[in-house]
Amino acid sequence: MRKSLDKATVTQQIVFPVEFYDVDSMRIVWHGNYVQYMEKARCALLDKIGFNYIDMEHAGVEFPVVDVHVKYIRSLHFGETVRAVAGLTEYENCIKIAYEFYNNDTGELTTMAESTQMAVHMQTGETLFVCPDVFIDRVHALQQNQ
Repeated sequence: MRKSLDKATVTQQIVFPVEFYDVDSMRIVWHGNYVQYMEKARCALLDKIGFNYIDMEHAGVEFPVVDVHVKYIRSLHFGETVRAVAGLTEYENCIKIAYEFYNNDTGELTTMAESTQMAVHMQTGETLFVCPDVFIDRVHALQQNQ
């Protein structure tokens, strides 16, 4: 793993194919689709933590994305397989996740990214500057079981 995931407290990997609808006329993954790839990996990570979007809703909290950074290194092409690694790098004041995308067949790193999500109280729309205790507790529980 690269430096972006070195400080991750919890990580999760998924593997999926590059679909035809993900690519441009040159059969290269269109740059905007990496945000969707981030979402796939983020959902897998949140499932592992035990606090996915349904759990957030039950807790009365939303986590809109407030910041995204993407560094494109190499292209992914139609017919290739992607290995996405998502790592939780911050979880007390916000959810910050680092991502690395690899060509699963060659092992080459193709893309690095990061997203930040802030907690918002669903009923009031108020920004919360700390994550809910239930989320922090689930991260801590997962860390203890690793």
